[in-house]
Amino acid sequence: MSAPQLLSARAGHWTGAGTGVTVILPPAGTVGSGEVRGGAPATREFALLEPTRLVDRVDAVVLSGGSAFGLAAAEGVMALLRERGSGFPTPAGPVPIVVGMALFDDSVRTGPPDAASGRAAALAAYAGTELTGGRVGAGTGASTGKWRGRLDPGGLGLAERQAGTARVAAVVAVNAWGDVLAPGGEPLFGDAPGAVRPQALYGMQNTTVAVVLTDARLSKNDCFLLAQSGHNGFARSIHPAHSRYDGDAVVALATGESKLDADLDLLRAVTVETVAAAVRAAVTPPA
Repeated sequence: MSAPQLLSARAGHWTGAGTGVTVILPPAGTVGSGEVRGGAPATREFALLEPTRLVDRVDAVVLSGGSAFGLAAAEGVMALLRERGSGFPTPAGPVPIVVGMALFDDSVRTGPPDAASGRAAALAAYAGTELTGGRVGAGTGASTGKWRGRLDPGGLGLAERQAGTARVAAVVAVNAWGDVLAPGGEPLFGDAPGAVRPQALYGMQNTTVAVVLTDARLSKNDCFLLAQSGHNGFARSIHPAHSRYDGDAVVALATGESKLDADLDLLRAVTVETVAAAVRAAVTPPA
């Protein structure tokens, strides 16, 4: 399915057999933060995203399959960015700040994404390839509804909304333990919300990860609050969300290109809706 542009960020996929990588390359100087709420995360550089840490810029975010093994995809992105002179300046040269978030798919068994996979996705982003959603990139091997012992559709979704003078965009790889919910609260697949099988399968093979982008001018702490609102979007569109079996994580990026100080609370409210829409788009074919 075609998807909205992620503001001015470049983005690209590498899609393999049952797994993949999605790389987002924001403009230079983009401020970022993030938060993990799931009980079983596979992440890279998340401690750096805490509002109290020194570095407030992010050069790339890498979403991948392969659980902790798939975090290796970020190494390929980091090497490519170093070759191009991007990164946090140090006396030894720039150090690219590359955040990674991985979900659990079957490639943990068959062969997860590696550094070459990450590099290929980043090169696709630099080439200006149109970003698409569905079972591509990091959403290739995703599924949902596993708390019921089923494998309902998962995938990669994108959405964009206006928030006053600012724009908000979201890209979400949905591989949830729970169900994806329609706007009215009913599951998009299967039975009513309470109909859980006594012994649900696939307990450890989950995680929903997202990147929220805005063109507003925000501080690192503002981005942290925006990431929290992204998690609220998970809770609105996935039930149950943030379980012990999910590694749910959100990174929020502010490019500052609008050069305007947006209404943060409005931005947060719109972020909730944007992330929820992206979750549903990940599993719903276009009309």
